[in-house]
Amino acid sequence: MGEKAFRVLMIAPTPFFADRGCHVRIFEETKALQRLGNKVAICTYPLGRDLPGLEVHRTIAIPWYKKLEAGPSLHKLYIDFLLLLKTLVVARRFEPQIIHAHLHEGVVVGYVVSRLLGLPLVGDFQGSLTGELREHGFFKGWPLLFSFLRRGEILIDRLADVILASATKVAEESRSEFGAQRVVVALDGVDTAQFRPRGAPEGMGISIPSGRKVVVYLGLLNRYQGIDCLLEAIPLVLGGCERAHFLIMGYPNVEHYRRMAQELGVAGHVTFTGRIDYQEAPRYLALGDVAVSPKLARTESNGKLYNYMACGLPTVAFDNPVNREILGEWGIYAQLGDASSLARGLLEALANEAWAAELGARLRERACRDFSWDSTARRIVKCYEEILEGTGKG
Repeated sequence: MGEKAFRVLMIAPTPFFADRGCHVRIFEETKALQRLGNKVAICTYPLGRDLPGLEVHRTIAIPWYKKLEAGPSLHKLYIDFLLLLKTLVVARRFEPQIIHAHLHEGVVVGYVVSRLLGLPLVGDFQGSLTGELREHGFFKGWPLLFSFLRRGEILIDRLADVILASATKVAEESRSEFGAQRVVVALDGVDTAQFRPRGAPEGMGISIPSGRKVVVYLGLLNRYQGIDCLLEAIPLVLGGCERAHFLIMGYPNVEHYRRMAQELGVAGHVTFTGRIDYQEAPRYLALGDVAVSPKLARTESNGKLYNYMACGLPTVAFDNPVNREILGEWGIYAQLGDASSLARGLLEALANEAWAAELGARLRERACRDFSWDSTARRIVKCYEEILEGTGKG
């Protein structure tokens, strides 16, 4: 293999595994690091699904806390304290060489652990903490709270010995806005052996009328991910392509968006599946002719695009630096937040099948060539080596 192997204690302040963005990154990073010979233990919340092949340690159960979806919660304040205690207990037995903390809350927990144990700390970010909270509407009417937490984020970004950023734009933001001293781009990736083009499977139990051209979305269902904008675009798409059908997969807020589809008069052209098991995602994506990602965040990573690409799906997304870094010249881009522009991009892909198929093939090639999790893991191991050599603990 060539790389050194390390004992890595990961901190995941989230109900891992819950079939969504940052969880996929934690899972795939861990598997790739293990393939390179590293030993990885994950400390996380009490909720979530255990996956084979991972060493996972959970805090004590909190009977009243059931939140699996992304977004802020005051309950996380005391659960993160419990996570700190759990991490210290696990560290005494596991004897890690590296503390690898995901998300900003994880870095705070990891900083305490790393200082107590004299270990280097790696932070792993997919975007800005306050940026995400603002997109979720957390600061409405509370500008002073935003200012306070923004200063806190500046401090957090400087706690880690090195920050791994899931996109170049995330890295630039960490440096320019939050003063991070050492940032390494470690892009998200995709398992191209699992996510690949395949014929539409049978027996999926999904009701899609025959003869439809299917647009697929797989991810969280909330305004932050652009689902409101996507539904507003559907009547415009149907005006130009009556055969279009939208397969919207994910959670939460399924009933809210089902009602919205009814109010817009498009319920007969939309199927909501609810949450999809990550291991089953490739089969569900195979039902699509075109993929869409209307995510509104400008700088946060967009992991679903990698899966779309690997499945050979022509992909429509809003035009921003993160999406362009992932899709390159083979993406179909719409004006950010504009339902009409999103509809035009979808209609273009649905109307020009040969062109769309060529885009899908190019995206598949790009995913195989540029976005391997093993390549990301090698970059992470290189960071481990360098910071351990720098601290004299290698």
